[in-house]
Amino acid sequence: MIDLEPIWLTARLALITTAILFVVSVPLAHWLAYTKWKGKAIIEAIVSMPLVLPPSVLGFYLLLAFSPSHAFGNLLDKYFDVRLVFSFAGLVISSVIYSLPFMVYPLQSGFSALPPTMREASFSLGKSTFKTLMSVLLPNIKPSVLTALVLTFAHTVGEFGVVLMIGGNIPGETKVASIAIYDEVEMMNYDNANMYAMILFSITFLILLAVYTFNHNFRKARFI
Repeated sequence: MIDLEPIWLTARLALITTAILFVVSVPLAHWLAYTKWKGKAIIEAIVSMPLVLPPSVLGFYLLLAFSPSHAFGNLLDKYFDVRLVFSFAGLVISSVIYSLPFMVYPLQSGFSALPPTMREASFSLGKSTFKTLMSVLLPNIKPSVLTALVLTFAHTVGEFGVVLMIGGNIPGETKVASIAIYDEVEMMNYDNANMYAMILFSITFLILLAVYTFNHNFRKARFI
């Protein structure tokens, strides 16, 4: 029987990361979709970096940043008594950075696809930008919102390189399912590795199936 602690830890990490990123990414995606600022491409490039950087590279630089032997990590340790290296909090922050584009870009695409008249009509009725975002725009991009949430959750579940660099392999603290699979394979416990892999495979498949089904039904209902 396998230890289920890495599964629960993975689910906890994915849920917290997804919740934080949703709060952060909604205003960011809204701004990216509608801003006329000429430097927008710079922000988009920064947001996209985790898509092209090898996880080990990102993890390495985060490890340096979080380490108490470097300025930022030393500041946190000295004045706030916080150590992010080899901790669950460090995993959360790393996951938020690593999964950022998976939340931002589906939301940005959803906002960009809406007709401009929708925002203009809301503004003409006296609604603020925030109220327009929350009560008009977001309800009309439900498929994009769901896609963003699920992609972020699934991507966090599958993290390995960044998690290993920042969190290491501490049972009950940083040993998530992907690390558990790696451990079992190293010890040639292929049956246990297969159990962990099948659990993750089943969870991600069912979640993605639910998303595609919802999006298909949502688009179908809009054309009826």
